[in-house]
Amino acid sequence: MNELLNLLKGVAPTLATAVAGPLGGAAITALANKFGVSDSVDAVAKAIAGDPQAAQKLAEMELEYYKIEQNNLTERLKADMGSDSWLSKNIRPMVLIFLLLAYTGFAIASMFDYETRGNYVELLGNWGMVVMSFYFGGRTMEKITEKVGKK
Repeated sequence: MNELLNLLKGVAPTLATAVAGPLGGAAITALANKFGVSDSVDAVAKAIAGDPQAAQKLAEMELEYYKIEQNNLTERLKADMGSDSWLSKNIRPMVLIFLLLAYTGFAIASMFDYETRGNYVELLGNWGMVVMSFYFGGRTMEKITEKVGKK
């Protein structure tokens, strides 16, 4: 297993994570099908190590996985927006507002020399970056896709 993970880590980190995770059996089977070998860890590792085009095949699988993941995310977001639930339509902006308010609260507290734990501030900052990247970056990508689709 370690040999296979080492082969995958450099070329296809998402596949390495899948192999090591709870869906490892399915990932091994998918790799075995791609390389035309039995679905055992040793057979897959040997096939990857012995195939000069393994990097290209792994990159193709990584790209396929990414496309499926993005399509599933898009479908989930469409379902949220098509829902009659107010909460499902507004959860992302509410999370962003909460994180900004909490981060601002810590900043104001530190202005008045109130001792705050740096770990919490750092964690809120990281969450804020992730949420803002998703929220604003996702919307930007939607607009770009929309414009490219019109051409």
